[in-house]
Amino acid sequence: MVHVYIGDGKGKTTASLGLALRALGWGKRVYIAQFLKDPNSPCGEIKALKKIKIRIDRFKNQIHPIFLKKGEFDHAETKKSVEQSLKKIAEILRGRKYDVIILDEILNVLALRLCSQKDLKRIINKAKATELILTGRSAPGVLLKLADYVSCIKKVKHPFDKKVSARKGIEY
Repeated sequence: MVHVYIGDGKGKTTASLGLALRALGWGKRVYIAQFLKDPNSPCGEIKALKKIKIRIDRFKNQIHPIFLKKGEFDHAETKKSVEQSLKKIAEILRGRKYDVIILDEILNVLALRLCSQKDLKRIINKAKATELILTGRSAPGVLLKLADYVSCIKKVKHPFDKKVSARKGIEY
């Protein structure tokens, strides 16, 4: 089944990680790929997931442009990295080693035109016997129709609105 978590609110990654924890509790095998997140940036979920033996990958040359200074985002290099990542995920799906696969921020990859709807549909079609979770701010209607679950997390209020910086253990 395909799950889609979208919206402008905080909690899409958190919700997907909660599902990962629930699945692990029932003996399911979980794989998480985080797109557009700096592999060298410290992150609480990576530390915790490694302790409980859930595989989580972040990919080289993939940092969302909102975290970079103007002019630092290399679209071509990032797109190349995304293409390699999607090939790796296709191989993981073919191997059928995991029951739950989370593609965190993959919908933002699509929005930035770093992959196509066709690329994502191919991944979805390969995930027949897998729970596949896709997160990001928005999704095109065609992907929403393919999904079995769609949850929208709406921002009502957020400390960022008051210029409060991301906090360790809460936002990262």
